[in-house]
Amino acid sequence: MKRPFVMWPDARLKTVAANVDAVDDEVRAIWADMVETMEAMPGVGLAAVQIGVMRRLAVVDASQERGKAVLMANPEILHASAQLREHDEASPNLPGVSAVISRPRAVTVRFLNESGEMEERDFVGLWATSVQHQIDHLAGKMYFDHLSRTKRAMLIKKAGKLAR
Repeated sequence: MKRPFVMWPDARLKTVAANVDAVDDEVRAIWADMVETMEAMPGVGLAAVQIGVMRRLAVVDASQERGKAVLMANPEILHASAQLREHDEASPNLPGVSAVISRPRAVTVRFLNESGEMEERDFVGLWATSVQHQIDHLAGKMYFDHLSRTKRAMLIKKAGKLAR
């Protein structure tokens, strides 16, 4: 089921999500909704908080052919490359605006997978950018929190004008 997005400045988008104790049928159902919602955007990732579910759940699919979503509970970055990659990032929670953000080009992430097992996986390029973007959401951060105060204010002001 495609779910509606929580819109900025909803307090849930600034709140740290709760850890997931175990992967059960409820978590799998949320992941299924998240993948459907992500595909409908269309986007390359989604964090549960973006749809108002305050649990540390994320899905990422930066594949060309789609259908390769990685489902993650409690994702955490173990290692990040020193080499950075710039990407124009946006969010359906603040539509109509985007900003170029520099993030590590590659990351190693540990998470509970769909089988409920701890997994470590390396992500590179757009996959790495999306994973980091989703982990930020789970920590109560938006992509524009990586901008200077002035650039962030300008971006939020522009989004407000577009929403009117």
